Amino acid sequence: MHANTGFRPEAWSQARRFVKLYRDAEAVVIPSSSCVAMIRDQYPGLFEELGNEQLRREFRELVPRVYELSEFLIDQLQVEDVGSYFPHRVTYHASCHGLRGLNLGDRPFKLLSNVRGMELVPLPHLERCCGFGGTFSVKNGDVSSAMLAVKLEDVMSTGAEFCTALDNSCLMHLGGAMHRQFAGMKTIHMAQILASTGQSPAEVLG
Repeated sequence: MHANTGFRPEAWSQARRFVKLYRDAEAVVIPSSSCVAMIRDQYPGLFEELGNEQLRREFRELVPRVYELSEFLIDQLQVEDVGSYFPHRVTYHASCHGLRGLNLGDRPFKLLSNVRGMELVPLPHLERCCGFGGTFSVKNGDVSSAMLAVKLEDVMSTGAEFCTALDNSCLMHLGGAMHRQFAGMKTIHMAQILASTGQSPAEVLG
């Protein structure tokens, strides 16, 4: 948010803190494609502006160990079935950062297709943005709302019980629209589905 709205000192502070917290970690796994895209795409420029060579070196060493959740499971652990159980009809929304920024491809679908008891319903026009875009939805509210309305039509047309994604920002945007329209569908992060088992079902808020 700070970087996207021009608050560079605050963005520098966050970038420095990230490196200090995680520079010794074997792997940093983030359940948010937009956060991973920020680290990979915008942090390098921030560190160049800072002019601190030690921090730049530590960041360069750390960034190859930063993974989005589905990347880590599929590429690093080479696991497609994590033993999940979620007996519901679900559709998947591909966030822009995951689809275009990280090129996640079919990784989320590989994981979701192995969830026991779940019916995965294809989402029409998967490539369409939901219109959130962080501060974009504030600065360009009318455009954001129009994009959301079109996306919501696609999501609701699936007849799914749940819409899942790998970005809470998209889920918040879509979930708010569902709530305002008294829709029967709910949103749920994909990590919650993957963590759900018969013995420990996902906690779903109404």
